[in-house]
Amino acid sequence: MHNRVSALNGATYSGFSQIREIGPLGMITLRAKSDCAGLDAAIFAATGCARPDTRQIVQQDDRAAGWMSPDEYLLVMAYDDTATALAAIDQAMAGQHYLASDVSDARAVFDIIGAGEQVLAKLSPVDFDKLGATELRRTRTAQVAAAFWQTGAGNYRLVCFRSVADYVMGLLSHSAMSGSALK
Repeated sequence: MHNRVSALNGATYSGFSQIREIGPLGMITLRAKSDCAGLDAAIFAATGCARPDTRQIVQQDDRAAGWMSPDEYLLVMAYDDTATALAAIDQAMAGQHYLASDVSDARAVFDIIGAGEQVLAKLSPVDFDKLGATELRRTRTAQVAAAFWQTGAGNYRLVCFRSVADYVMGLLSHSAMSGSALK
């Protein structure tokens, strides 16, 4: 067993919004065609969540299932539950063409607490007035790929590649500086 270390050792920033690097967090990328037998059962077995609709995320306690593309889903759970979730996916998808991969250690995760839409609006080409409460947005944050969704009123969770975690923390911190709120 390896020693779990989050990308930035739980770095935080306090401005008009609070930024927290969290983790490690369990994440599985599940690739399968949407009509694949067993897909709904696999997502439910891994997360306890229903399969999300296009550009949506379904959250259940500390687990989630997000739509990433027509044949890709992001499954989120506690880090220690990842191996069990992969086994459940394998059982539900037996005999089907699919790919399930543990991407937990390849990702960095940030919580943006309070006024998250203002922090992210400075960095991503998203119309936050039209972003739904259960919508998962896969986009860019400045120069890097990211995905984010609401975890509560004004709160967001952002996922990016671990290799750019320090850059993203800098972006989020700068965007959340006291006195720089948009409204």
